[in-house]
Amino acid sequence: AGMKFFLQYVGCFFAFFSAGFLIISTWTDCWMVNADDSLEVSTKCRGLWWECVTNVFDGIQTCDEYDSIYAEHSVKLVLTRAMMITADVLSGFGFLFLVLGLDCVKFLPDEPLIKLRICLASGVMLLLAGLPGITGSVWYAVDVYVERSSLLFHNVFLGIQYKFGWSCWLGMAGSFGCFVSGSLLTCCMYLFRETSSGRLHSAYSLRKGYFSATTVVTNAHLPSSQTATSKMYAVDTRV
Repeated sequence: AGMKFFLQYVGCFFAFFSAGFLIISTWTDCWMVNADDSLEVSTKCRGLWWECVTNVFDGIQTCDEYDSIYAEHSVKLVLTRAMMITADVLSGFGFLFLVLGLDCVKFLPDEPLIKLRICLASGVMLLLAGLPGITGSVWYAVDVYVERSSLLFHNVFLGIQYKFGWSCWLGMAGSFGCFVSGSLLTCCMYLFRETSSGRLHSAYSLRKGYFSATTVVTNAHLPSSQTATSKMYAVDTRV
């Protein structure tokens, strides 16, 4: 039981921070940051939804939102948005399901097997959340690196060059945490599911055997009592 509680709490810890990291990375503006900050008087960051410029001297930040989502955007931007939003939704629901499945939460307290199944379902959701999260963040980072390397290889300077920033790193960390949490809940908790199923089956068998024995004993006494009663009734009738 102690190991079961430990795995649940560790999985909940990773699920909470992973979901938070994925949500923060999706809605922050530093997926790309200028690589030539030594030559610039401002720091430029690009996110999935807007681009911000921060003055190095006074710290004033101005942000410009991208066009509407219905406007034409690059394939990298559109697919990264879709994958990160999918990861946010799945990780959020996975964390909520995991909270309901914790033994310390008073939800279905008399149904331990159902609570274990809830933990398994949350683990599957977290694993599914890590897949689009790591795909979107790594693909975005690789695309930025390839674009920058190709420009340097061809000696092309467009005034500013970008490298992937902390929002992208946060997306990778959140996706990795989802994989860790989902693996703990699906692989390790499955062993406890088998143990709990065996215990419940044994308890049910013992209870069934007890009631069967009681029924047999009761039925064994019934014929004698009925025979005695019938004999007394026959004697009374003759008299």
